[in-house]
Amino acid sequence: MSARLMISDSMWDRIEPLMPADPVRGRRWADHRRTLEAIAWKYRTGSPWRDLPKELGPFQTAHKRLLRWALDGTWQRIFHAVLATADAEDEIGWTVSVDSTVCRAHQHAAGAPKGGHRPCGEPPDHALGRSRGGLSTKVHLASDAKARPLAMVVTAGQAGDAPAFTAVMAAIRVPRVGGGRPRTRPNTVIADRAYSARAIRSHLRLRHIRTVIPQPVDQVRHRLRRGSRGGRPPGFDHETYRERNTVERCIARLKQWRGLALRTDKLAVTYQAALHLAAILIWNRR
Repeated sequence: MSARLMISDSMWDRIEPLMPADPVRGRRWADHRRTLEAIAWKYRTGSPWRDLPKELGPFQTAHKRLLRWALDGTWQRIFHAVLATADAEDEIGWTVSVDSTVCRAHQHAAGAPKGGHRPCGEPPDHALGRSRGGLSTKVHLASDAKARPLAMVVTAGQAGDAPAFTAVMAAIRVPRVGGGRPRTRPNTVIADRAYSARAIRSHLRLRHIRTVIPQPVDQVRHRLRRGSRGGRPPGFDHETYRERNTVERCIARLKQWRGLALRTDKLAVTYQAALHLAAILIWNRR
């Protein structure tokens, strides 16, 4: 039985110009399209690398290519190029929703050395931690108004949402096709009560970004208890807040890939690279 492929001809027409060129010296790259199909098949099905179908090539090639391009920033560069094309076509909805999701970690994700030499960009804890559900990783992400990922940051599973907010906002970076400074500021940011912190509201206010974040009950009571010293309540648009479901739908799209919903990667950089590949294919389906 042959493997079900994900990359259509129209999608490949968009992705092919963004792929790295063959090296000047040494052997030529294996077929890029087949390699991307192999990596996508592995994470979409959640299967071990050694179970890769033969028609998708050796599993060693796909695994090495995933890690190599993760370390040199190729996946992130392609993702930003796809966003730049979408922005030039006025396809990005700049009402951005922010949230996080916990992904359980398989026992195969454990065992990477904690000290000593680490790959570039690899966190000391490999973005693995203990939460109520056991060993897990948390994916913090921002989605556009059409439930497509704009930025993704991985941390340990027990990490809070609010401390990672500035990292997620800093990861929103959409280059301009015609040159110039990349766009990094959405028009509006929507988030739930977990992000109702004074530092977050100040951060968005200084960047002139509209904030739609409800206040928790305890913060409302504390402000009322202080009377006039509590200040005015922050503005909140109930109608706009209904659009927060876009980030939940974006998370559901990513977790359709079983290898992302259940992490088996020992290194955070490879797991992040798989997230970027899924995001690239999601954007190229438009």
